[in-house]
Amino acid sequence: MRLHRNLVFAVINALELIFNEGKYADKMVEKVLRFDKRWGSRDRAFIAETTYDIVRWKRLYMEIAEVKPPFSRPNLFRMFAVWAVLRGITLPDWKQLEPTPSRKIKGKFDELSKIRKYRESIPDWLDVLGEKALGNELWTKEIHALNQPAEVILRTNTLKTTKAELVKLLREDAIETDSIKGYPDALKLRERTNVFVTEAFKKGFFEVQDASSQLVSRLLDVKPGQRVVDACAGAGGKSLHLAALMENKGQVIALDIYANKLKELKRRAKRNGAHNVETRAIDSTKVIKKLHGSADRVLIDAPCTGLGVLRRNPDAKWKLQPEFLDKITETQQQILQSYSKMVKDGGKLVYATCSILPQENHEQVKQFLSSESGADFKLAEEKHIFVSRQGFDGFYMALLERKA
Repeated sequence: MRLHRNLVFAVINALELIFNEGKYADKMVEKVLRFDKRWGSRDRAFIAETTYDIVRWKRLYMEIAEVKPPFSRPNLFRMFAVWAVLRGITLPDWKQLEPTPSRKIKGKFDELSKIRKYRESIPDWLDVLGEKALGNELWTKEIHALNQPAEVILRTNTLKTTKAELVKLLREDAIETDSIKGYPDALKLRERTNVFVTEAFKKGFFEVQDASSQLVSRLLDVKPGQRVVDACAGAGGKSLHLAALMENKGQVIALDIYANKLKELKRRAKRNGAHNVETRAIDSTKVIKKLHGSADRVLIDAPCTGLGVLRRNPDAKWKLQPEFLDKITETQQQILQSYSKMVKDGGKLVYATCSILPQENHEQVKQFLSSESGADFKLAEEKHIFVSRQGFDGFYMALLERKA
C-alpha cells in the first residue's frame, strides 16, 4: 500500500480532535471526509478505517510509541507509524515519520501482546470490571471479539418490500448480501460499502441495524392494532421495526427526553412509510403519567454503558469512566420503576440494553421484580447475547409479563 500525504494528514486531523478535544469518532470522521470532494471511495475508506483502527488500539499504540496525552501532532504521527509498521506498510520518506524504529516496534508489540489490557487496548479499570463481571475466560474472549470491526447488517423494511426483492435491488447496485439464519428480516453485506447512497435506502426499503438489535422488537411480541410505547426511542431504529411488525396498524408512541432525536425519527418514519408512529418528548413526568395502564406493550431500550457495541464505537472505551456505571444503573432502575406503570394488565414489557454487564441486565430485572412496582410482573424470557458466541453485538433483553 502506498501512503498519500493528504489522506494521512486527514487521519491525523481526525485523531487530534478525537483524542485531545474529546470529540466523537463518528462525527469527526464524517467532518474530515468533507474536507476534499475529490476523494474517491477508496480514499474515504482509508481515512475512516485507519482512524477507527488507531482509536481502537489507542492504548497499545501509545505504549509502543512511548507517548502520552495530550497528544502533539508529532506524537500522533508516531502512533500512525506504529499502525503502519504493524500492518507491513512501507513508510514514505517524510520528516513527520522519521525516524521510525520498525524492529523495536515489532518487538514491543510481541512483548505487550502477552498482557490482556495492552493486547486488547483497554483501561485498567475496565479490564478489572470485565473479569469480575464475566469471569476470566468469557471476558478474555468477549473483549477480543469486541475489538474486531463489525459487519454491516441490514433490516428489510417489510412495509415496503420483501427480503427477496431487496436482495435483487441491491444486486443491481453490485451489492451482494446473505441471509442470516434465525433473523427473518436481516441481510449481511458480503463487503463493506456505502449503502446510504443506494436508491433502495432512499426509498426506505431497509435500515442499517445489527442482528442482535433486530431481536429486541420481535421479543416484545407486538400485534397489529395494539398500542405500543417505545419509551427510550432515540432516533427510532426499534420504533420503525415495531411499526413494520404491526403492519402499520395500531399505534407506536415513541418517547424520548431528547426532542432532536425524535425529529430525526419523524424523518426516518416518513422515508420508511411508517404511518403509525407518533413522537412525544418527555418534557415532564405528566407525559408518562398520562400513559399509565394504557399500553399493550412497552419497550425500554435503556441507556447503558454500551459495552456490547464497542465494535462500532471504539472511542467509548476512552470516554467511559468507572463512576458512570453507578450513575447509569441507578438511572436504569428509575426508568424501570417509572415506565413499567404504562403497561396495562395482561400486557408485556421488554427491558433491553446493549451492554454485557450483569449489573445493567439480569440484576436490574431481579431488583425490579422484587420491588413494589414489579410485584405484578413475572420474567417470561431473557436473552444474553455475546459477540464471542453469537457473532453480533452484545445485548441483553428480558420479556416481562404483567398479570391480568
